[in-house]
Amino acid sequence: MKRNFPPAAALAALVLAFAGLLPAQDGKRHILALGGSESFAHDSVSHAMFTLAKIGERTGLFDVRFHTDTTLLTKKKLKGNRKNLDYFDAVFFYTQGDLPLTDDQKADLMSFVKEDGKGILVGHSGTDSFRASWPEYIDMVGGAFNKHPWHQEVTVRVDDRTHPITRHFPKKFKITDEIYQLNRYSRDKLRVLMSLDTSSVDMTKKNVERTDGDYALAWVREFGKGRVFSCVLGHRESVWDRAAMQQMWLEGIRWAFGITDGETASIAQASE
Repeated sequence: MKRNFPPAAALAALVLAFAGLLPAQDGKRHILALGGSESFAHDSVSHAMFTLAKIGERTGLFDVRFHTDTTLLTKKKLKGNRKNLDYFDAVFFYTQGDLPLTDDQKADLMSFVKEDGKGILVGHSGTDSFRASWPEYIDMVGGAFNKHPWHQEVTVRVDDRTHPITRHFPKKFKITDEIYQLNRYSRDKLRVLMSLDTSSVDMTKKNVERTDGDYALAWVREFGKGRVFSCVLGHRESVWDRAAMQQMWLEGIRWAFGITDGETASIAQASE
């Protein structure tokens, strides 16, 4: 017989579930979401994590375990029956700067992706992690943050409208956000899904350094057996509130899990 929780107990169960202290329902996938660093975290980190958790709850597809520390980023057995990387199907990085990972933890994360075929999801400043200390991470996520010349309304160009992650978008749309410039990024190594329409910004502004006009905003790639989806939009909470962006993240997660298929081969930069 199904038992009904009293209101107080139901609320407590919901709080525990979002804290990652209750087991997931059968069939759900699991995402380890890492946010911020020991020194800095974007204001929208907690909002992004809450949004992802609500998407998972609404769809019944996954749960999200949010951490500001890197304890679970290991394949070693942890005390107290704590979950390690073997439990998770994807790791989401909305991090900043260097994180305190040991060499063993770095090797475990690479094994998680390359050998186990798990997913990596990167939001906004996840491209600003390990820029000076871990080249393999930068290679995996597709590029490194190198200044943000614009924080304004811009036009986004959807380079690939056939991929499941972005096919719900129009050819172009406007959004207000902080726009990253990347280095150690090459379109030849990725499939760019969305990029900046440079006609919507002042290309003479200070800190504009790319000369090819290729400002990728979202892309996918294969890394070993695993899949990587990165999107550098999301500095502002309002970006996470947009239904189309939430749909993008849902489809990005489904793709990273291997539920859907989408091309990862490079495509040429679209004309303006």
